[in-house]
Amino acid sequence: MIAKLVFQTFVWFGIMGALLFVSAGTLHWTGAWVYMVVMVGLSLTMGVAIARRDPGLMNERLRPPIQKTQTAADKILLSILLLGIFGWLALMGFDVRFGWSPVSIGVQVIGALILLVGIWICYLTMLENSFAAPVVKIQDERGQKVITTGPYSYVRHPMYAGAILYFAGTALLLGSWLGLVLVSVFIVLLAIRTFIEEKTLRTGLRGYDDYAANVRYRLIPMVW
Repeated sequence: MIAKLVFQTFVWFGIMGALLFVSAGTLHWTGAWVYMVVMVGLSLTMGVAIARRDPGLMNERLRPPIQKTQTAADKILLSILLLGIFGWLALMGFDVRFGWSPVSIGVQVIGALILLVGIWICYLTMLENSFAAPVVKIQDERGQKVITTGPYSYVRHPMYAGAILYFAGTALLLGSWLGLVLVSVFIVLLAIRTFIEEKTLRTGLRGYDDYAANVRYRLIPMVW
């Protein structure tokens, strides 16, 4: 499992790094190097910790992003989201190359902090929820149940809330205001995914309706 984690981490971020540096037309991009080092380091560190604490969850998270048991709507939306991420990274590389919307060093530092907060929220979510698979499905074989504690006591989809901060922080760290503006697309896609996921959970997971009635907010406490 650890070997698979290491392999997938380097393949995934290798592709992301190639998109960034090729589109930027240079390797002299401090923000991108900081992003790559931080993300690879945290992915491996947190991944190993989760694999040792909850191997069932890590097995789920290492599975392909498109699966047979996944809902059809989620297959379509997740494919769009993945393609959108690749295009977003390439566009930020071009932004840096041509200087369309430069970001100051101070804002890049703030972006790095936002990125870390987003990753921390995602990590706390995985520690709390052993069923936090990357695809929308009911894990009957693992005895999936409703999780109501930790981040789930504040919003119904804390992983998506963390992901939004991750996207925003990434754009600022990489030095692209344009990338930050395009994060709005990901927010819309994730918001749509909450409806897809909740339809599946309300239908197939006992107790989810009661949980949703008690925790009113999907992504942002006191907002939505």
